[in-house]
Amino acid sequence: MTNVTEIFGSMVFDDRTMEARLPKETYKALQSTMKSGKHLDLSVATVVANAMKDWAIEKGATHFTHWFQPMTGITAEKHDSFISPKAGGKVIMEFSGKELIQGEPDASSFPSGGLRATFEARGYTAWDATSYAFIKEGVLCIPTVFCSYGGEALDQKTALLRSMEAINRQALRVLRLFGNSDVKSVKTTVGPEQEYFLIDKELYDKRKDLIYTGRTLFGARAPKGQELDDHYFGAIKPRVSAYMKELNDELWKLGILAKTEHNEVAPAQHEMAPIFTTTNIAADHNQLTMEIMQKVAKKHGMVCLLSEKPFAGVNGSGKHNNWSISTDTGVNLLEPGETPYENAQFLLFLCAVIKAVDEYQDLLRISVASAGNDHRLGANEAPPAIVSMFLGTDLSEILEAIEKDQKHDTKQAELMRIGVHTLPKFPKDTTDRNRTSPFAFTGNKFEFRMLGSSASISCANTVLNTSVAEELRQFADELESSSDFEGTLHNLIRRTISEHKRIIFNGDGYDSSWVKEAANRGLYNLKSTPDALAHMLDEKNIELFTTHKVFTLPELTARHEVRLENYCKVINIEAQTMLDMVRRDILPAMSEYSAELSDALVKKNTLDADSSYEADTAKTISALMGAAHKSCKKLEDDLLASKSVSDMTVLADIYKTTILDDMRELRISVDGMETLASSKVWPYPTYGEMLFGIR
Repeated sequence: MTNVTEIFGSMVFDDRTMEARLPKETYKALQSTMKSGKHLDLSVATVVANAMKDWAIEKGATHFTHWFQPMTGITAEKHDSFISPKAGGKVIMEFSGKELIQGEPDASSFPSGGLRATFEARGYTAWDATSYAFIKEGVLCIPTVFCSYGGEALDQKTALLRSMEAINRQALRVLRLFGNSDVKSVKTTVGPEQEYFLIDKELYDKRKDLIYTGRTLFGARAPKGQELDDHYFGAIKPRVSAYMKELNDELWKLGILAKTEHNEVAPAQHEMAPIFTTTNIAADHNQLTMEIMQKVAKKHGMVCLLSEKPFAGVNGSGKHNNWSISTDTGVNLLEPGETPYENAQFLLFLCAVIKAVDEYQDLLRISVASAGNDHRLGANEAPPAIVSMFLGTDLSEILEAIEKDQKHDTKQAELMRIGVHTLPKFPKDTTDRNRTSPFAFTGNKFEFRMLGSSASISCANTVLNTSVAEELRQFADELESSSDFEGTLHNLIRRTISEHKRIIFNGDGYDSSWVKEAANRGLYNLKSTPDALAHMLDEKNIELFTTHKVFTLPELTARHEVRLENYCKVINIEAQTMLDMVRRDILPAMSEYSAELSDALVKKNTLDADSSYEADTAKTISALMGAAHKSCKKLEDDLLASKSVSDMTVLADIYKTTILDDMRELRISVDGMETLASSKVWPYPTYGEMLFGIR
């Protein structure tokens, strides 16, 4: 029986471990760095490094690594041992303060969007002291940021940390206006729910598409899918339960607050949800969670699929990003209060979020854009590509009353004036959940549901933090210059509601009428990654990031290039995989099957052969084989033609339209053949086998 309190954080060099192992003054200096970002002296870092090394060795570690998050979407690490040579052929175990603070990986071998060329290889990793070091598989992992020789950010985390500083600065300005001098810092917090599929590894190993791309490129629907709603919250199968138990143990050792686990809607789909924590630590934890999910699954003879849409026709997998803003005094700034002071403060922060989501809806869509997520958005309980906000009926009615200076249906006879009256009692859950909403208020937080399962949460939260920081900056500027704080505040909130209420939609995001209504409201409907990325370098977006020093223009331009290039490469790999599967496996198998049918027909020597099973099936399969062969040729020709296109934006549009259309056509023919083929000759495991293979 696992003793959770004993193992929790046992592999983390956390606060309690630091306090026990570091000299008092060193501990204070490090805490000052972690809480306020003060520079850490090298002499202090040396003491920390020595204590960290001793602790890690006691835990069985022999190596250390600077653990960082390049623009690949996954993590990176280069291991160095603690050993140092000593006279007489001996070694000692050493770890210096310099090695703790800075590393030097090859910057030209990671995606850089042109910031680094092959001959410009130097890059640096720098210790992020706000995130605890940990031990993973015998290696001391030091969370770091990653930058080029010239100082440009080459990772996901640097911008996230900058955005957290931006929202902290602007939120403190607003809080001071309300007379709050106790708060020293404001941080965003996140709890990312993680969806995933588990399938049997033996079946996975027989699917080239899963191995090369992470999702199935072919596959006829199984006789049963999720129609009966019998998997959601159903009894967890013993094999999956054993996996979840070990997964929890491994996550808890690393201080990851794994809280909830259950079966999701689709067969073979599951979800894990953690407790909220500070955003940059939540980003680290989610990257670790995805890695450990996959490693633990293999130990149980399974494979964990994190692709956004691994199986057509059933739910895809997302990552619901539960985001909020809190002070160091423990106050959630998105928690509706009961006093006029608390209500006014809540409403101002709420309006900042409303305005941010409206004005930067394109950036929010960009933050979740990927080739995989394009297949998921808009169906099977995933939100649509149109960004909107769900506030629920009660809160929407309150905002409407404030906007119009009208009475609300409460015992109060007076008008709803900010700073004079409290809001009506506003329980945490006053309305139903809206699974079709991309951005839903859920009591004291917003649930951003558009993220894909495999995505790093850093990008989305960088956009959220920075856009809300900008609105708070504008609010603070206006309020600080006013001689009538209460009157200006009231008018500011009324004006914000009036100008940005178009983003609020409490209805069914799947209803076809919403597309037309959203267009009438002037909302974006960016259906694909290239459509979204076309707005990334819009002037207002450049100004947002550069004003708050989250990205420089070269850094933002580089990320645009990396995202486009990744989109094209992913679809190219998928297309090449389809060609390989069809030409080397599927068509040869079906050709042999057609021959078997013809031989059987000859042996039967029946007068009504033309209407026999063998004749009808062979004829249909032959037509489908011809169509598949033709589709392969077109796909191959179009891929070849695309190689001459040098403009990445043009190339992405070709992949979005021509190549994906070719792939869809090819799939139709292949899936048709699968429904007719004998189970003995079809070369790949079917949807039914994979989705229901774990018993």
